Amino acid sequence: MVELEAKAGVAWLRLNRPEALNALNRALTAALEEALDRVAALDDAAVLVVAGRGRAFCAGNDVTEMATLTPEEAEALATRQARLMDRFSRLPQVTLGAIDGYALGGGLMLALAQDLRIASDRSRFGLPEVSLGFNPAYGIARLLDVLAGGHARDLLLTGRTVHASEALRMGLVNRVVAAPTLAERAAAWAAEIARSPRAGLAATKEIVASIRAGGHGGEPGAYGAALRTSEEARARIQAFVARRRETSG
Repeated sequence: MVELEAKAGVAWLRLNRPEALNALNRALTAALEEALDRVAALDDAAVLVVAGRGRAFCAGNDVTEMATLTPEEAEALATRQARLMDRFSRLPQVTLGAIDGYALGGGLMLALAQDLRIASDRSRFGLPEVSLGFNPAYGIARLLDVLAGGHARDLLLTGRTVHASEALRMGLVNRVVAAPTLAERAAAWAAEIARSPRAGLAATKEIVASIRAGGHGGEPGAYGAALRTSEEARARIQAFVARRRETSG
């Protein structure tokens, strides 16, 4: 249900339930939990790209399975999925959602759980839960963090679906590209990010997560620690200074 591959500093995680539009059920949730254990152990990967096979990034929770769950089972599954989304922010890798097709409900929340998002021009985004008579099971705080309050409330309270171009204007995604080029453009962006030392990327991501959780981030301490312990950081600083001297000379 989940494919994971890594090469040249970039890992790709792909949801692989195309016949169900990559809808989240208990089995896919478990597969993603296991996959993130493996991603966290990838010492040579600086970036993780998250994508879906077929016509959807992820169409949300599997309504066929939901119809069979008791309220207690549904709450337990939603709790697991909320924790799963939080785990992306704790990965040492920068995470990039490559969204093609539908990202609805829990699928939109999965996209929002990534640090950055690139979407194809045929992508659609929405939170249809309110139109079905209930609320999103998780991720509202993250939605409010990513979007200005008015846009977030629009999606939450109308249940409407928005096109990729509107998602870009809202700030829901960072970039929109032609659908046939999505994988190539996502790979290029990931490779660009991966050229930076992983330690600096991981430290910056950790600071962002701390601030979002109400902490102070600890930027000065992390900055000093990097200069004390990272030979790569010191070497890059020295190389930068040398290039400036050559240019100014």
